[in-house]
Amino acid sequence: MEPRDLSLNPEEKGAGEETLKVAETVEVNAPEAAEMEQKVETSVEAVAETAVDAEAVAATPAEAAPATKEDVLAAARALAEKDAAEITNDDMSRLKQQYYALHNEELRVAREAFVAAGGVAEEFAPVPDPTEEQLKDLLTAIKEKKAAYRAALEEKQQQNLARKEAIIAKIKAMGEDTDNVHRHFQEVKELQAEFKAIGEVDDAHTAPIWKQFNDAVEFYYDQHKINKELRDYDFKKNLAEKELLCDQAEKLADEEDVITAFKRLQELHDKWRLIGPVAKDIREALWMRFKDASTIINKKYQTYFEERKARERANEEAKIAICERVEALDFSNLNSYASWDAMTETILEAQKEWRTIGYASKKLNNQLFARFRAVCDKFFTSKVDFFKQMKDTQAENLARKTALCERAEALKDSTEWRKATDELVALQKEWKTIGAVAKKQSDAIWRRFLAACDHFFEQKKKATGGRRSAEQENLKQKLEIIETLKNIPDGTPTDEAAATLRDAQSRWQQIGHVPFHEKDRVYEGYREAVAAVTDKFDLRRNRARMASFKDSVERMAEGDDNKLYRERDKLVRAYEQRKAELVTYQNNLSFFNSRSKSGDSLVKEMERKMEHLKEEIETLRKKIELVDAKL
Repeated sequence: MEPRDLSLNPEEKGAGEETLKVAETVEVNAPEAAEMEQKVETSVEAVAETAVDAEAVAATPAEAAPATKEDVLAAARALAEKDAAEITNDDMSRLKQQYYALHNEELRVAREAFVAAGGVAEEFAPVPDPTEEQLKDLLTAIKEKKAAYRAALEEKQQQNLARKEAIIAKIKAMGEDTDNVHRHFQEVKELQAEFKAIGEVDDAHTAPIWKQFNDAVEFYYDQHKINKELRDYDFKKNLAEKELLCDQAEKLADEEDVITAFKRLQELHDKWRLIGPVAKDIREALWMRFKDASTIINKKYQTYFEERKARERANEEAKIAICERVEALDFSNLNSYASWDAMTETILEAQKEWRTIGYASKKLNNQLFARFRAVCDKFFTSKVDFFKQMKDTQAENLARKTALCERAEALKDSTEWRKATDELVALQKEWKTIGAVAKKQSDAIWRRFLAACDHFFEQKKKATGGRRSAEQENLKQKLEIIETLKNIPDGTPTDEAAATLRDAQSRWQQIGHVPFHEKDRVYEGYREAVAAVTDKFDLRRNRARMASFKDSVERMAEGDDNKLYRERDKLVRAYEQRKAELVTYQNNLSFFNSRSKSGDSLVKEMERKMEHLKEEIETLRKKIELVDAKL
């Protein structure tokens, strides 16, 4: 009868599990064995089909993780000293996982210490660890040791196969010698014992060689007239042994650990194969009992691996989706700190999601991780390059702005009002063309430049005063406008209120300067009055705000250009921030789909926010144009 081989390929499994086999054959020592084999062969095929040709078997529980890398190296050295047959790929995988868990933790602590000391996380460079190379060398030596062991084992199996084939040929020849078959009985028994004593052959020949051996032995016993009492004694002894195996196989159904039960079943099948035949009338029934018990375990084993494969397939699909998502991200258009920070959050969220997903199949898990890591590495490398480039650019901008400060400071005490004013205005315009500097230096350099400009213009105002009476009259007129806006009756139609507001705004713009110490108070009262009318009569808010801003620009222009420059810088920063936010929303929108109700709601909300940002960007652009027109 042909044995069925359910061995697991250790190379495909990658965890070094011992080869598992189910080979339902019996050793015979009676003529009836051949007939029995013919009847049960089909049943054996049915049992074997229930076993799973698994790609992997569950790994044994991991030992307690070592406390240090030196512990891992010590464990690796101890593993290298073991016999190659005792070493599994699981042992090596576990050592690597334990080592890199400790290694990565050390890197994390070192990086945090580096940042805590004032360093930039992206500039952190880990120090090479010599223990890593030692571990790699040990693992390489272990792999070579196992490879040599497998080569020797294969050679030994070939030798065993040749010896077994020679024994089978001898037994066949003795069975064909019908005249002297009884004289060969003792020699056949010795050949049987010798055949069993010979070690294993490779999996591909295990089943065929046992079938050939059983066929040869059965053929011999069919030709031999053995003493019936001796045969019955053998049958009785074999029956007791096989019934015990049946009992043990049936109890395995209660074993909770499917892997343990399956391994134990393989051992029982190996023992069954070595036991001789039983009486012909009970042979098939006994085998069916053992087969039914085996079928239960094999089905549980098959179900276990099918469920595991399904989980691995789901994890594989989830990881592929993350890879495709991050690969679709465009890093080439990131040109501001805000956009890089937003993209960093996206990458970190993807990494966090990746860590929540279990293993995919061993064949693809490492490939998918390498694919995902390549995108992350590309992003963070590009980010480091950008920050380095920005650092260089900001240093150059700082040098240029420092030079402008020095030129402004040289002019701040000048009394050549027209000439110095023109030069300072030119410096302010040049300042606008220079990009940003580092945040920690931005305020200081700006205050330095502003202080020089403010000092000059304050001195200029003191020297060019004399408009007090006109300013007092202007103050009176502007206060009257504020009172007019405050006293618009509650029942006034919206159109009439809007006309009154427009007239007040037009008159306000035509009125000249007010006393310097009153301008802030008066303008604040005017702004509040305009806002109150806008809210009270539900006027178009954007138009009112733009009109209010225009008035604010006019008021700033009454004093000096410095406030206009500060206002423009504030508007430009807000403008760039809104543009960066819009880009972030556009990037994030590509990650969503609206196939579900919740997804559709989220997409609509993001689109609404994007439209709002576009409106804000357009408003800011118009405000910048208004300021530029006054500079």
